[in-house]
Parts: sequence; structure tokens; C-alpha cells
Amino acid sequence: MHQTGYENHPCIRECHAHSSMTCEYNFTAEYYYTLSRACYNCPFNATDCHRPHCVPADGTARAITVINRMLPGPAIHICLGDTVIVNLYNKLEGHEGLTIHWHGVHQDGSPHMDGCTNVNTVFKPSNPGTHFWHAHSGLQRADGIFGGFIVREPKEQDSHLGFYDLDLPEHTLLVNDWLVELAIERFANHHHATGDNKPASMLINGKGVFAKKTNDRNETSTTPYHEVKVQRGRRYRFRLISNGLLNCPIQFSIDNHTLIVIASDGNSFDPELVESLNIFAGERYDFVLHTNMSVGNYWIRIRGEGDCNVKRAHQHAILRYDGSDMEEPIEGKGYEASYRNGTKLNPWNKKGTDELIPVTRLHSHLPNDEALRETPDKKFYLRMDFYRIDNYRFHDPDLYPLESVVGTELLTPQINYITTILPPAPVLTQLNDVPKELFCNEDTVNKNCTEEFCECVHVLKVDLNDVVEFIVVDEGKIWDANHPMHLHGYSYRVIGMDRLNSSTTLEQVKKLDEAGLLHRNFNYSVAKDTVTVPDGGYVILRIHATNPGFWFFHCHIEFHAEIGMGVVLQVGDVKDMPKAPKGFPKCGPWTFNNPTTYMDDDDYYDAGQNERCSNLAYSNLPNLTNFAFCIVLFLAVIQF
Repeated sequence: MHQTGYENHPCIRECHAHSSMTCEYNFTAEYYYTLSRACYNCPFNATDCHRPHCVPADGTARAITVINRMLPGPAIHICLGDTVIVNLYNKLEGHEGLTIHWHGVHQDGSPHMDGCTNVNTVFKPSNPGTHFWHAHSGLQRADGIFGGFIVREPKEQDSHLGFYDLDLPEHTLLVNDWLVELAIERFANHHHATGDNKPASMLINGKGVFAKKTNDRNETSTTPYHEVKVQRGRRYRFRLISNGLLNCPIQFSIDNHTLIVIASDGNSFDPELVESLNIFAGERYDFVLHTNMSVGNYWIRIRGEGDCNVKRAHQHAILRYDGSDMEEPIEGKGYEASYRNGTKLNPWNKKGTDELIPVTRLHSHLPNDEALRETPDKKFYLRMDFYRIDNYRFHDPDLYPLESVVGTELLTPQINYITTILPPAPVLTQLNDVPKELFCNEDTVNKNCTEEFCECVHVLKVDLNDVVEFIVVDEGKIWDANHPMHLHGYSYRVIGMDRLNSSTTLEQVKKLDEAGLLHRNFNYSVAKDTVTVPDGGYVILRIHATNPGFWFFHCHIEFHAEIGMGVVLQVGDVKDMPKAPKGFPKCGPWTFNNPTTYMDDDDYYDAGQNERCSNLAYSNLPNLTNFAFCIVLFLAVIQF
């Protein structure tokens, strides 16, 4: 077992040009439990809550999935130019498949490692910044498999050099909404029965207070808040990461302090002074905090909007100045008390104003590039919404169609009326193993998808070096939702964004575009890899397609992605794709055709290295849990 958090890893250091290291980590994945026996008398003895392997979370007793018995999992802090090796040991029950995606890392030249499930993953990040890693199969991310991934650059390359004093690993904050049960239970109840999808709790660095515990002596207690220690009179760089799960935009603020926001999704921009910011699932923001208030303790607050408003989900952590007492801040707690007036960055489903600053107003530090030329080579309109269609996964059209179960019907989130599905084999390494009829887009699908349920491997093809524009429209006809759209393999320029009304149509947006009424900013527009699409509005995104591969572009809300709200962006032809590493395993379906033919001993070894791992369902094979990774290896290619 490997249960280390790597807080003292040698790769945590000051970064210098032309100085690189190889940084190796062991990740052990397993099912675990909050408030386990490792916690002894936590939360009644607060010291016990900090014991190794103790995961107190928010005080709710529930099963979780973890790496190294930590929540969040081990943070990776490296320097630009370092090589990362992660040895992944899958100890999930029943040999459940597992993928890890390195969210925000472009994987230039190494697309096979974007979500790879090999025993070890090796890559060299090419883009610095605040990123994170998380499970990218099933719902494991929602249950605890995630952690920070910070790529620092040498000081002389930092465009904010001199703007802050300290950039410390302990000032990385991961925030997320949190369920009181395994996510698959909530998913199944919501999609097949009458259960809701509304989170009631949230976490800051895996901690918080939601449930009280009562012991045998009828004493009540709560789990501890996360604490952040600072000294007065310093300027600290904080790195804020959202592992948001559901339709839950998170408002972040710190009492009596302003936030000087300097970067998002690993890309720097001119400082923006705000009272609070909204962070959507998959986004990251860096901000500078001046600790210029009186020595004391201050609440760090997160407050859920959207579906999190229903059950008033919120959470607190403590900003504790050196020299202050060990008490909680005196200001009130709770959902209403966590609302912050004043200037806010990244508003949710609102038009920009003097106080509500959309990301399109941010001035990037990246130079203007080919992506910002006036006319793109390819343009795609992508419409999104929840559609009233008999999706056979949740509505059998003969037994319980939508029209027969009013009040418990489930609408399907789609892009261009298509649900994307997984191919039976990895398209990057085994394209010929995927039947051609499984691929489609709105131009090639052979039925009316507004009336019949359509699903396929939804692929948008562009040529290498194309300038590509995406106009993503959330028609917003059903609910006031949010869809944070994340693109693997790239940062895009956000050149336009607006909310037109409470709802809109793709046709309306096209008419505005044809009339020249969609504003586009081609001058230092902000670069991101995750952005929310205003409900009843649109975003306009640009990339210069220089990184060949098959890259997933999807909503980062866990339930939406799980049921197919995404598309695959194919950049280049097969001849342009980087070759897989030697010995890279193959995967795919297997049909037992000949009952008299079996493998011999040599075949087992060969299959384990180079053939279809799903053939290897035999208990006498060594390291069978490692072979189980390969069963979902195709997720490394199109990155579910």
C-alpha cells in the first residue's frame, strides 16, 4: 500500500530555468470510509481527526473512493520541465476500471497519457499553472479521487513577478459540492426513480462541517474546518481549484479581504480586484491575498448557487493569522451570511455590469496568436439543452415512455441533439477496431434527432493547424442551469460571451452572427480550458489546432458528462497522430467464438503486454488489478 501525501517530495522546490527533475509518485486507489477506525475518537477529540488515514470530511458517514487514503488525494507540485511518473495501483473492489485525467495539462506530443490507465503514466507538462488531476471514468471523481497538480515556472518567466511574496503548496484550495452517499446511488435514484440531484454539503480541501455526531455520553461534536495559516503584512499567491460535481456554481470569498485575481486555468492576465468570484466545475483561479488586516481569524467562505441553492449548500474554512487565538472567527456562519456584496468575477447567468465582471473582460498576458485572426478555417455551432426525448437508458419507449410518467420524467442533456457514447476500443491506437457506423455528427446522422434518440461517437474533424471557432449556445428552454465546457489538449481563447435572455435558440444566435451582432474580442482575449455557457446565451471560443489527437470537449458537471454531453474533437489525420509508446496495451471487446481453442502459457504473457486486456479475466494471472486498468483504456483517448 502507498499512503503518502508527498508533502515533502523533493520536487517541491524553487523553480529555475534549465533545472529539471524526474518526479515519481505512487497512487493507490481503493474504496474507503469517512470517520473510519483510523480516526479513533474524531470528532470528539479534534486531534484524532488529523491522524494518518483519517478522512473526517464534513462529518457524514459514507463510503468514498480515495487515493492513498486521503481526501483530496496527494497534491503534485513540480516545476516546468520536470517529468512526472505516476504509478497507479488499482485496489478498487471488483477490479473496477480507473482512469486519471491530468486536467489542464495539454499533453503536447503525449495524448496517450491524458487519461491513461496504465500501471505507470509518464509525461512532461508543457504548460505551467494551476491544474488538477481527477478520475475520469464513472463517478469516481465525485466520491473523492482528485487532487491538485501545480506546475510552477521559474520566477524570471512569471509575468506577475514581484506582485506577490510567497507561493506555497499549503495555499492550494480545492472546493467542491459533496453528497451524503456514493454518487452512483444518487445517480441511479435521480435518473431511474424520483431522487433529486441537489447537493446539501460542500468541502474545502476535503474538510468542513455538515453533520453533528453524538457519542455514548450524549455529547455532540463536529468535524474540524480546514485552516490556512498566514502572517500579517505578506502577499500570498493562492491557487483555487473547483472539483465541482453538479449544477453548483461556487461563490468564493474571504471575510474583510479583497482578492486580486491574476490567472485562470493556468493562464495569466492583468490583475482584477474583486470582493468575490464564482468558480465553476473544472475551473481554476489564482489570486493574491494581502494579509493587511488586524491579527485575527477570518472566515473563508464558499456558497453554492444553482442547484446548491435548494438545500443551501455552503462551507467554511479559517484564515488564521500568526499570533491569533485558536478560536473560530466571531462573524456569523451559514448560507445567508456567506453572500458577498460588491465586485464579483465570473457571474452566473447574468449580463456583465460594472460590478459583475465576465471573463471576456480579462486582458491576457499571452501574446496575440494565430487563433485570434479575424476569419477561422472551421466554425462549429454547438447547441445545448435538456431535450424531451425517449432516451432508452432511462425511458423504455414501450414500457415507460416520457409521456406516461409525467412528474418523474428525465430529460436528456445533449449537444446538437446527439448523445456521445464510448467506442468499444481506443480510437487513438485502434481506430480500425471501431465500426465506422458508430461515428457521426449532425451532418451525417441518418435520422431526425429532434424526434428520435440519437447516440454515436460524436466527432468534429479539423485539420492540423486549422484555426477553429466554436459558438456554443445554451438554449436554456427548460431550467436555469450551467454547463462548464472543458476542452482537453488545449487552452482556448474566450473571444465572446453574452446572455441574451432567459432562453434563446441556435437560430437566433446564427441570425445575430450573420448580422455582425456577436461581439468578438481579438485583442489579448483571456485563455482558458473551462468556461461556463450562459443559460439563454452563448460563448465564442477559438483554438489554433496544433496539437494532434482525439480530444474530448464536454460539460464538466459529472452527471451530464456521464450520460453523454460532449463531443470528440479530432485534430489531424491518423498519420498526424503521435505514436503510442512501445508496449502500450490494447483493449476492446472480445467475443468467445471457438469453445475448443484456448491460450497457451506464452499467450497469457503476450496478451498482458500487447493484446486485448479484456481477454485476461483469469484469476491465476499476476497483478490482475493492474490489467483491469486496460479495460477502460479507451477513456485515455477520448477522455471520459
